[in-house]
Amino acid sequence: MTWTGAFGRACRVLLYAIVRGLALTRISPNVLTFLGLVINTIAAILFGYANTTNYSRMFLYAGLVIIGAGIFDMVDGRVARATGQVTTFGAFFDSVIDRYSDVALFFGLLVYYARGNHFFYLVLVAFVMVSSVMVSYTRARAESLIGTCKVGFMERPERVVLVIIGALFARWGAMAPVLWVLAVLSTVTIIHRIAYTYQQTRIIDLKAAEAAAQQQLMADAKAETSKPQTAKGKGPQQIPSFN
Repeated sequence: MTWTGAFGRACRVLLYAIVRGLALTRISPNVLTFLGLVINTIAAILFGYANTTNYSRMFLYAGLVIIGAGIFDMVDGRVARATGQVTTFGAFFDSVIDRYSDVALFFGLLVYYARGNHFFYLVLVAFVMVSSVMVSYTRARAESLIGTCKVGFMERPERVVLVIIGALFARWGAMAPVLWVLAVLSTVTIIHRIAYTYQQTRIIDLKAAEAAAQQQLMADAKAETSKPQTAKGKGPQQIPSFN
């Protein structure tokens, strides 16, 4: 077994141990989801508290806190399945809280760049924040129309990993390129999903139009057969005259 395989197995064993321990407490998975938001908010506060003298330390702390919040993101669904608490509302609640967690982190970065008078990066973070929400919205809206839309690369796990990398290596200026990568790849993902949804809705619309045309032909044929028929070889009936 390679060292990477051994490391992955050790992580899985640790994760399953955490899930089993939480399952024994019968804690609600929705509580775990909300705790993830609380921890991400703490990371956002650390981002916002940073300044030019302590930013590398504050960003490092924020990155470690985000890793802790990620544990709750990983275990809430597993705990729900282990305890038989899987619900439709739970999936909805998890999705909503994830959006709040994303916005909280980027809002913390907004505060940091605003306090440092870095207007360009302030705008960049705002753009990344909007893009992160739109990545999720385009998928949700598309799946309400076409069933599934999992195309595109920049999903939430990739965003979180990139933010963690930017935070942990902020001392070496990693956050700026991370924000550029997030801005570009999120925009590409949005465009990809728009294009994919357009193609799929075109197919659905064509099929619907063909089905409607077929139904119209059947209705016309039925109406034609229901018309009264005139007997062949017979002219109109003559009324006898008694003049």
